[in-house]
Amino acid sequence: MKQLFINIKELLQVRENKVDKLSGAEMKELPTIKNAWLLIEDDTIADYGEMDSLPEINADKTIDAEGKIILPSWCDSHTHIVYAGNRELEFADRINGLSYEEIANRGGGILNSAKTLQETSEEEVYQQSAKRLEEVIKLGTGAVEIKSGYGLTEEGELKMLRVIKKLQQNYELPIKATFLGAHAIPKEYKERPDAYMDLVIEKILPKVAEENLAEYIDIFCEKGYFSVADTHKLLSAAKKFGLKPKIHVNQFNAIGGIQAGIEHDALSVDHLEVMRPEDIESLKETSTMPVALPSCSLFLSIPYTPAREMLDSGLPLALATDFNPGSTPSGNMNLVVSLACIKMKMTPEEAINAATINGAYAMELSKTHGSITKGKKANFILTGKIPSYTFLPYAFGTNSIESVFINGKRIE
Repeated sequence: MKQLFINIKELLQVRENKVDKLSGAEMKELPTIKNAWLLIEDDTIADYGEMDSLPEINADKTIDAEGKIILPSWCDSHTHIVYAGNRELEFADRINGLSYEEIANRGGGILNSAKTLQETSEEEVYQQSAKRLEEVIKLGTGAVEIKSGYGLTEEGELKMLRVIKKLQQNYELPIKATFLGAHAIPKEYKERPDAYMDLVIEKILPKVAEENLAEYIDIFCEKGYFSVADTHKLLSAAKKFGLKPKIHVNQFNAIGGIQAGIEHDALSVDHLEVMRPEDIESLKETSTMPVALPSCSLFLSIPYTPAREMLDSGLPLALATDFNPGSTPSGNMNLVVSLACIKMKMTPEEAINAATINGAYAMELSKTHGSITKGKKANFILTGKIPSYTFLPYAFGTNSIESVFINGKRIE
């Protein structure tokens, strides 16, 4: 099946040579072709160029994209899409003055979601999660990572990871699975947190590996949750099972989680709302991708990741949604890109790079996704008629997407 798109107003993120990630000043450059054509063969990007140089192509289908822009689909490297129920009552509590931490301390937050998940059947969790996944695909997401972490028991965590596996089997976009058993300390282990960490490492982790349910390991390294010592202990144990770290750090406090992640060759360190100069310095010359989650900052009214400072110091940066029931009940990457520009002072070029090629890197997908490159998967967004790509983050409340294509197929 050959599909030919012609008269494309602008083809974004065109990279003749594959790149793994972009850092610092590189992120200001967004290569494009104006008045372009794009050829898709089956599920792959086959060719592209300027309309003036369009060769004779015998296409099965020709789509006129006049006035419209094509760009790679969003690569969302940090989500918690698999959960049960919601937490809108806590939303009202926060409006009435309670902080996220205060709600958590009285049994809300992650523990509330864990209780709901434990009481919900695996099939029902799957149905709820599939609906959310379909929603984000229609919003332009073409690759996604999903974490466990709302089970907090052996049965609950394995249930979540089995749901993620079922989503992987039933949907065509890449879905990466992360084991986040160390997301919070269950109520029954509050006085003996070490015993819970032992459960995660000695009981749950081997079963996750045995059933091949995850590629990555995660931990919430934060005051009131898990310490730097816990982080070292878990990541060392997970390494023996071949699980790579992608960890939550520096959301409310900087306690050394970034440095622990780097020591264990973490693929990414995520959140980073609180960044000290030494944290930025530590990330230089590493293979670890910093990941910002601006819609979490919006929803919780906490600081935003200091993107400008990080990029100006030469670091790379990826953007992701953190889609979850408590702190970010949205998987809209378009909003994330807008917030990065509005609140984090990223340019549209930097934000689009962060949400495509760097997001792909944070899931080990940059060889196949994240840019318009010959041989990569045909996962891309076709916008409606818009004046320029800057309009995407500028019109933050407008859905500018006309169609989403996954593996060359238009998503209905």
